[in-house]
Amino acid sequence: MNRPSLRARATGATTGGALYDDVAVETSARVIERYSTSFGMASRLLGPDVRVHVRNIYALVRVADEIVDGVARDAGLSPDEVAARLDAFETETDLAVSTGYSTNLVVHAFAITARTVGISRDLTGPFFASMRADCTRTAHTPESFQTYVYGSAEVIGLMCLRAFLHGHTVPDDQEARLINGARHLGAAFQKVNFLRDLSADFDGLGRSYFPGVELTSFGEDDKRRLLADIDEDLAISSATLRELPSSSRRAVALAQLLFGELTERIRQTPASALSHTRVRVPTPVKLRLAAGAAAGKLP
Repeated sequence: MNRPSLRARATGATTGGALYDDVAVETSARVIERYSTSFGMASRLLGPDVRVHVRNIYALVRVADEIVDGVARDAGLSPDEVAARLDAFETETDLAVSTGYSTNLVVHAFAITARTVGISRDLTGPFFASMRADCTRTAHTPESFQTYVYGSAEVIGLMCLRAFLHGHTVPDDQEARLINGARHLGAAFQKVNFLRDLSADFDGLGRSYFPGVELTSFGEDDKRRLLADIDEDLAISSATLRELPSSSRRAVALAQLLFGELTERIRQTPASALSHTRVRVPTPVKLRLAAGAAAGKLP
């Protein structure tokens, strides 16, 4: 017997589009498996339905990022053409969330999740605004950096939180703490990635994300200051882990452990080396952390 589609499980309805829904969801799952071993590993610790929603969110975000930084540019599209493709992708996403259907399988899967857990323009709008900034901006002020990180990372944490809390009722004060934790965890992830990708962003994309930080003069003081900010983000998010539903707590704990480990490895790497070295967490270490998170270990 075929397993009911995500739409059918969420609404209790049987639709003619059940097969299409399932293929869309399977496509999004494939995206996260191929693009991110860390997030793919963490997603396996989520409850089944939560896992589907998080993978659907990740796939949409990944494809948007590829439009801005990946295959669109590699295919020879001009900056104006890249921006036009991103605009079209955003329009398609908005339409799919409104109608529940898209000819783009990744967008269709995201729409199922968005309509189920309550993701709307309050989160997708800032996300696409940050992606659009990547088409034109090469350096940031403190104000534009804060706006960029909110749209490119914090709202992803908030989208996932809506999936985590779907079907759960929590007091307003607890929800506020979880929202704060989700924002800080998303910010930490983004800042860690910026820090380990300093050279790739500057040399490959011509971007300098951290305000006032230049690759040519990047030193230990810069590294310590940026790591202190990341440490604070991780500490704030870690404090809320125990308040998450059990269906998501272990997965978020693993994501936090993985990025905490990456942060420590960056701390041990000379600032001069970060200009030409991309720090990674070895697979055996990832597996050890995953085993600990699966057993209930929290940061």
